Amino acid sequence: MLRGLSRYWHPVLLSLIITLLVFNSASYANEEEEQSAQDSAPLGLQTDVEVPHTLWLPVESEDDDAVPTKALTPAAPLEPPPLKHVTLMLDWYLSPQHAALVIAQERGLYAAQGLEVEIQSPADPSIAIKLLSAGDVDLALTRQPLLHLHAHQGAPIARIATLIETSLSAVIITGEEQAESDNSLAGLHYGFTTLEGRDLAIPRLLPSSVRQTNDFTPPENLHFDPARALREGQADAIADGFYHYLPPQLANEGITTHLIRYDELDIPRHDGLVVLANSDTLAKRADTWSRFTLALEEASHWIIENPDAAWELLITAHPVVDNAINATVWEDILRRMTLSPAALDTRRYAAFEAYLLKIGLIEDPLPVPRLAVDPHLL
Repeated sequence: MLRGLSRYWHPVLLSLIITLLVFNSASYANEEEEQSAQDSAPLGLQTDVEVPHTLWLPVESEDDDAVPTKALTPAAPLEPPPLKHVTLMLDWYLSPQHAALVIAQERGLYAAQGLEVEIQSPADPSIAIKLLSAGDVDLALTRQPLLHLHAHQGAPIARIATLIETSLSAVIITGEEQAESDNSLAGLHYGFTTLEGRDLAIPRLLPSSVRQTNDFTPPENLHFDPARALREGQADAIADGFYHYLPPQLANEGITTHLIRYDELDIPRHDGLVVLANSDTLAKRADTWSRFTLALEEASHWIIENPDAAWELLITAHPVVDNAINATVWEDILRRMTLSPAALDTRRYAAFEAYLLKIGLIEDPLPVPRLAVDPHLL
């Protein structure tokens, strides 16, 4: 009988197990559907969001060594570009006519234009143009007539600025002023220091008829020492003396002099002091010369507006300038100083070329751009 019961028990037990498995599967499926429905529901302001711990680290857990320190260090300040060095050679020893050059240096006006200007005085004034032509200096000073004469001799020079707008030279004759006649002037023994005196002034003082006589004494080169020559009687007159300085210097020694200005000899008006650059490199260095002349312009205006302060600054920087003669001529120099150094009077330079052609010193005039430029327009 027990065997008969066991035969029916096995199928019943198997059916019961299958029923329990089906029921559990259905329950699990319902739970997954409910969870899926919750996960797919849109988030709202009231929805609780749980962030995994691994995605959130408290501030105190950050590693200080991992923070880049360079971002916290300010960048080093940029150094200004180096100043461009420029050498300028004077026409002679330093004097008030060079004031704009000195004031621009002392007031930092060159540095403001990115320049460092070295001012040099020549041992021999005749070498300034030679050194400029050879490229041994960057700039040189001279007078407009000398610019023309040296350019016709082939020197590669050109004017880039004017410091003094009127002639500073004159014929200086020893003795009291008298009613001069052609004969009295022709009877003097003349000396000169530059081509300006030899080729321009003396031919106007000594007619060719006088120069052809047997007893004629040719003018002589005084080698930039006119005071000694007049003092010792080596010459009666200097054809190209600086009239601001030589007469009062000789007067202090008891020697009387008088002047014949160049316009009385029909020599055209011209610039008395100009700055020259090498004409072969004008275009290449145009920006440098433009900035240089801007510094000069600033200095010139400051001098005119502050003449007393300018004089004090000049003699403080260069005590050698501080003497009675320079102090006396200071006011007159100011009247002749240009306020726009770069500005070019082309008519003046063309007229001087025409004059040289007229008196037979040249055969073909040079064009003004070969002789003089405004560096702002290059």
